[in-house]
Amino acid sequence: MRLRGRRPTPSRWRTRVLTAEVTPSIHVDYKHSKIKQYHKLQRAIRTETTINDTRDFGIGRRLRNLPELRQVGFQANRRLLATQRLGHDPIAAARTLQQVTDPVTVGDSRVAGLRFGDPRAMALLSLLPVFRLSVRGFTNRDLRSHLAPLLGLLPAIMTAGQATYDLRRLRTHGLIQRIPHTNRYLPTEDGLRAAIVLTQTHTRLLNPALAAATDPLADFPRLHRILDNVQTALDDYAKRQGLVA
Repeated sequence: MRLRGRRPTPSRWRTRVLTAEVTPSIHVDYKHSKIKQYHKLQRAIRTETTINDTRDFGIGRRLRNLPELRQVGFQANRRLLATQRLGHDPIAAARTLQQVTDPVTVGDSRVAGLRFGDPRAMALLSLLPVFRLSVRGFTNRDLRSHLAPLLGLLPAIMTAGQATYDLRRLRTHGLIQRIPHTNRYLPTEDGLRAAIVLTQTHTRLLNPALAAATDPLADFPRLHRILDNVQTALDDYAKRQGLVA
């Protein structure tokens, strides 16, 4: 509710979520106008905005005002959908992260995940954008020749069995797919996106931030001061609670 400003809204705002059996519908009321959203099979399939009084938005009722009125309706729909995406994205992101990092059971065997921060896992992920540039895909031998130097090893030392283990991990977690009738692989679209985000986060964000947190001379003085303030606040709180001698 807004009582001041150019367009005050002194009336009541009301939001209802109605659930009939397992099919919900969302009704958002504003003055004489409303937005209705219908769901089916766990998906929003229609968003409908009805404006019963144009003066709810300070717009006249003449036909020439229709473009402005349509813009109000489009903006309302977009804002609702944007809010819903913001609420859904963290859930989808958590699911994607678990799909990459958590172990998977296939039949009677357990396939390890690619743990964020693990040197071998991060090296494998960093290779996916490189292999994406290859039209023909990559083989077991290609993986060994690229992966070994990243781990400080000679390619001759890494065995085909070790590379097969890594290929299985990548395939099981949906990061690569086998080219039909060949022994070559290509990164999937989801695998490429996940690899870029995880490796860039690790290299360009996490590592510099940890350096700043542990080294006062690092090129992040503001972050270091903030972390120091957090530690000071925790120490003060512990002292007040009698948690320190």
